[in-house]
Amino acid sequence: MMKLFRNPEVAKSLLTYGLLTIVATGASALFMHDARFVLFTFILCVLATLVHFIFTYARYRRIAELSSDVNRILHGDSHISLDKYSEGELAILQSEIYKMTVRLREQQQRLQNDKIYLADSIADISHQIKTPLTSINLLVSFLSEPDISDERRHKLIRELYELLSRIEWLITALLKISKLDAGTVQFSTETLSMDELIKKATSPLLVPMELREQELLVTTEGNFNGDISWTCEALTNIIKNCMEHTPTGGRITVNASENALYSEITISDNGCGISKEDLPHVFERFYKGKDSGDKSFGIGLALARMIITSQNGTVKAENVSPTGARFTIRFYKGTV
Repeated sequence: MMKLFRNPEVAKSLLTYGLLTIVATGASALFMHDARFVLFTFILCVLATLVHFIFTYARYRRIAELSSDVNRILHGDSHISLDKYSEGELAILQSEIYKMTVRLREQQQRLQNDKIYLADSIADISHQIKTPLTSINLLVSFLSEPDISDERRHKLIRELYELLSRIEWLITALLKISKLDAGTVQFSTETLSMDELIKKATSPLLVPMELREQELLVTTEGNFNGDISWTCEALTNIIKNCMEHTPTGGRITVNASENALYSEITISDNGCGISKEDLPHVFERFYKGKDSGDKSFGIGLALARMIITSQNGTVKAENVSPTGARFTIRFYKGTV
């Protein structure tokens, strides 16, 4: 009760009602000259003041209860219901607070999911980096042997460079994924012929394909509108995946075209294809299929999909008859 009277608004109200009581009583005494009427006026004013403060006190208690419930919600108690405030003058306030608490709960759940996802991602990254680091430590121990031959030393150094390159690629890819996750990548819009786009995307893979004696068949027409650098990154990752799952002497085919609705790029191979168990998961981050080699990190296709979807595109993986896999990429010119 004392907290109520310390409220400035309540104090002003008490002063106002006190002054009105004095004025009304004085006026009745001045004009009516009847002690009973003066007493009646005084009692009526006092009763009106008491009724006002009773309702004010009840409203104050309900506001205090609502404030207490909101404070408990903010401290993590998710089992409190605000339905008891859905009637009367607090209904509007209750409605807005309820909306706020729903948003806070949703935000809390998102933050919790982000924490779980971050922990899983860190564990996956640690595992991915730990494997080549273990091999590097082993190679370094071999190189420190005093009686190692020159031929073996050169071989170990080549393996060491290869492992370091894998770690460098992994860290670079993870940084790109982090930028895409954070939404800090600003995709530019450029126009380039499909022929030039495919040449840029396949140029880093021409030597490895030649060493594998693989044939690259390219058919293109039309133009591409989008971010050239990031799109080449996505296409290179997909073509590289096809190359790694195509045997020596195999064939990789790239068909690119443009129409009024979208630009389409189809990448296919005549390799072993994708198993039914792996097909729904090939674009998941850190997912490695049963046919993946030891050098696979499981992020190349995930990065490719993120780049493509961030540019209003879609990508689909499927098997083709009699053998092989096919990736169909579409960049839509309007909102899909």
